[in-house]
Amino acid sequence: MINILIVDDEKDIVDLIKFNLKRNGYNVLEAYDGEEALVMAKSSPVDLILLDWMLPKKDGIDVCRELKHENSTKNIPVIMVSAKNEEFDVVLALEIGADDYISKPFSVRELLARVKVVLKRYKDIPTEEESETITINGLVIDENRYSASYAGTNLGLTKTEFNLLITLAKHKSKVYTREQLLYKVWGDDFFGDNRVVDVHIRRLRSKIEAVTTDEFVRTIRGVGYKFVEF
Repeated sequence: MINILIVDDEKDIVDLIKFNLKRNGYNVLEAYDGEEALVMAKSSPVDLILLDWMLPKKDGIDVCRELKHENSTKNIPVIMVSAKNEEFDVVLALEIGADDYISKPFSVRELLARVKVVLKRYKDIPTEEESETITINGLVIDENRYSASYAGTNLGLTKTEFNLLITLAKHKSKVYTREQLLYKVWGDDFFGDNRVVDVHIRRLRSKIEAVTTDEFVRTIRGVGYKFVEF
């Protein structure tokens, strides 16, 4: 579940955004001043923050600046939502680390689209903490380079195949359903047939099988797929 923190001192606006985010499957947290927002961001799992500029106790610019300087919160994307809409205001917010800026009054449809884009951007780019090279039984997965190799031979994976592999490899004990893999790899705006997962799994397996007889991706009948460590 994706957790979105709404920070605004106007309850009507919070309620409007909350209603529409929940309708689209997001979990919502609320804060009504800058200090409360910082406490929640540092103590709760937050995937994105919708942050007003004019807030009691600590304004949104100071909140954003502090979030982006703290190791524990610097990778949380921030979208500023503010009635201040001069070019200088927008540039300032972006310069201190905001990922996007939406002016009030805003279209709910536009807000939801911006949320989706920013979340996808962060999902596609590994953070410093998450970036790593995973080595399992001769299989080397380099997350920074989006590449995988076996015994020195590059598998030549596409980005989608790589994202499937890294998703499975990072959670070796977890069995993923097709729907879960669709969400993690293709995103929640994908409306195609979930059998696309099977097609890409087959392609991934064929590339692995071209260099080794070891089984790394196993089908769990009636459920989905998991990564095998042996």
